[in-house]
Amino acid sequence: MMSVTRLCALYGVTRAGYYAWRARPVSPRQAQDRVLLKEMQEMFERSDGTYGSPRLHRGLRARGHRVSRRRVERLMRVGGWRARVVRVYRRKAGTHRWFGQHPNRVQRRQATRPNQIWVSDVTYLAVGTRWWYLATVLDQCSRRVLAWKLGSIRDSRLTRATLEAALRRRRPAAGLIFHSDRGSEYLGGWFRQRLDDHGVRQSMTRGGAPEENPHMESFHHSLKADLIQGRRFQTVTELRQHLRRYLRFYNYRRLHSALSYQSPVDYERGAA
Repeated sequence: MMSVTRLCALYGVTRAGYYAWRARPVSPRQAQDRVLLKEMQEMFERSDGTYGSPRLHRGLRARGHRVSRRRVERLMRVGGWRARVVRVYRRKAGTHRWFGQHPNRVQRRQATRPNQIWVSDVTYLAVGTRWWYLATVLDQCSRRVLAWKLGSIRDSRLTRATLEAALRRRRPAAGLIFHSDRGSEYLGGWFRQRLDDHGVRQSMTRGGAPEENPHMESFHHSLKADLIQGRRFQTVTELRQHLRRYLRFYNYRRLHSALSYQSPVDYERGAA
């Protein structure tokens, strides 16, 4: 390994200058850049490398970040991300019908009481050197987390288990809308059948439109800002324990500006 003295000589800097640089505190803007880079990496990877700066910018804005398009472009260069060009292809017969069977039923619509609209999504959380996946179902009206599951694989079994837990807990009346993105884990036949069995109408975002599920984007932003940022989880047991404590705090004590600074549980009690 090359010594500090040799490195300084190689790059034409003094040892004192090098150690002064090492000791310099991180600026607030640099700290925010790190947060933005993490969230941009998640969105970029979830898009399978297809998101460019316009979609990453809109995704960050949906999560509550006030950030310019130029800054997003700069951070993409820092991260070494370049959206790959998707090859133009001719649709196979039935493909449009497959994705078009679940329109966005919640666009420009806000629930006025609990159990009118549920929203759901899956996000990535780091444990050691690998990713785990958190699936969540949220009531759009009260922002209450109805069910959550943590899994090592992002698939329909994870979202099915989360849906089943929410249905058992709330037993909603027919007519409920269940809204999610177009992930394959929400498109399976079993998943759609369970929704049909309970009289639930399925709703989905358009492809590549995270801003069409803003309540989940906002929840993920709060979760990562409040719980994940600055922590390293070495085991999934440790992560699960922290999630359990945080989600109880989120439901029973965290004040939401959109709920007149009430917690989700207190808001539901007032709406009952």
